[in-house]
Amino acid sequence: MRGITNIIFDLGGVLIDWNPNNVYHEKYFSTKEERNYFFENVCTPEWNERQDAGYSIKKATAEKVKEFPVWEKSILDFYGRWEEMLSGAKNDTVAIFQQLKKNPNLKFYALTNWSAETFPVALARFDFLQWFNGIVVSGEEKTRKPFPEFYQILFDRFRVNPSETLFIDDNLRNVKAGNELGLTGIEFKNADQLKNELKKYLLL
Repeated sequence: MRGITNIIFDLGGVLIDWNPNNVYHEKYFSTKEERNYFFENVCTPEWNERQDAGYSIKKATAEKVKEFPVWEKSILDFYGRWEEMLSGAKNDTVAIFQQLKKNPNLKFYALTNWSAETFPVALARFDFLQWFNGIVVSGEEKTRKPFPEFYQILFDRFRVNPSETLFIDDNLRNVKAGNELGLTGIEFKNADQLKNELKKYLLL
């Protein structure tokens, strides 16, 4: 590994708190079993990732309602109340980002699995998204993490050398995919853990 000159951040779960539980809280469903069924069989993580990779939210929602008409209200709420799931900035991590920004030798990029239809909401809400040298959004590129071609878009567009780059993501699957492409990865768990990891690389 060469010296680190670039840092790539994931957004959701690292710098931004996105949580479906804000909508689908304990009182939303009648039972815990009902809630589990909804997320395991109806609006699954895999279904959401399809929209993150560019599939139309309107089409996806209509298809899902047709497939599970009994769950119509809950399905409509997934994107209809999506902004409520966007809790806010993860301020402790944003503070670390701000500290890193003081280093003139570093450039910063975001690589995010996010629907192109909802990402403008985040851009309008979070000023720190303007701090990046570049952002690559899965929904705009029609592909997503952990697929290698998504990482490659960032490398090519911004002339980023993976061997000089640190990649921070809260999903170990994505970190491992980055490792295979030559990135040094940190699986994000919390701000204190991230600080300790960055100190190992003499970045803080």
